[in-house]
This record gives sequence, structure tokens and C-alpha cells, in this order.
Amino acid sequence: MKRDAKQVLTELLVLKAQGGDEAAFTDLYETWSKDLFRLIRFIIKESHAAEEIAQEAWISIARGLKRLDDPSVFCSWAFRIARRRCIDWLRKQQSDRKKKLALESNVEVQGDEAQGESMVVSELLEEIQKMDTGSRMLIHLFYETGLSVSEVAEAMELRAGTVKSRLFAIREKLKAKLERKIR
Repeated sequence: MKRDAKQVLTELLVLKAQGGDEAAFTDLYETWSKDLFRLIRFIIKESHAAEEIAQEAWISIARGLKRLDDPSVFCSWAFRIARRRCIDWLRKQQSDRKKKLALESNVEVQGDEAQGESMVVSELLEEIQKMDTGSRMLIHLFYETGLSVSEVAEAMELRAGTVKSRLFAIREKLKAKLERKIR
């Protein structure tokens, strides 16, 4: 596993925070809060709710940090906590979510089809937004956050092979949909 400066810093901060160093926990929060919030915001799409979920996630992280045996897995552990908080919120909002998804699926792209890369990107993003939450989260963790397959697997509580096969299936699905639109 390639360890970068952020990973080494995280491990040091986790160890210090586990020892009761409040400043270290603050630094850990500063180091990871934007990444966790981006994940939550990516899944939830509502700023106010995402902020509340992020606060709940950080409270859970603070409470459970002393029980974290391996500081090197902090990132995937924290993402897993954030993911669980998102799932809890989504379950509470399920009826509104179904209505929102129904509305999103009925929205049609208006105007002439523009040629070029920007149109392809917007169509790709549109297709990603139509995917289930798990697929969107997988894409976000792997492509946007830059986690490795094993880190994504840990964060989503899946096997690495499952992550690889799901990423492959997602790419093939997107490729097929884009090819149909281009024709």
C-alpha cells in the first residue's frame, strides 16, 4: 500500500487523539472533514441535511475513535460511518426520495443536442445521477475521492472483487448508454 503524507499524518493524529489530545482530534477533523462532507453531499444532495449528517458522523467518529485498533484504516472507517449515517437518513426520507427519483426520471433534456465533450460529460453525469445510491457512492469514493479498491471495499463493507466487478459493470452500463445516445 502506498502511504502518502496525508495517510502518515492521519495515523499520527489518530494515535494522539486516542491518547486524549484534543488538538490532534481537531487537526484530524480539519484534515478529513471536507472529504467526508463531499461524500455525504454527493449522496444526500441537500446541503442542510448533509451538514447535519456530517456532524452526526463526526460525533460517532469521536465516540468510537478509541476503539479503532488500526490507525491506518481511519479513512475507510470514517467513510463507512458517514455512509451509514447517510443510509439512516435516506431510510427516514424514503417516501420523499421515491418522489424525487420519479421526478428526476421524467425530466427530459431540452434543446438541440450539442456536440463535443461538454455534452458527453453532462450526459454521463445525468446517467450517474439516475443510478442507485450504492453505485453513486462507489463511483464517488473511487473516482472523486481517489480511494483504492481495497479502501472502497472497506468503506462500503464489500469484498475487493465485488468492488472491481461493480465498477466494471457500471463502466460498461455507462458506455452502452452513451453509445446509444451518440447514434
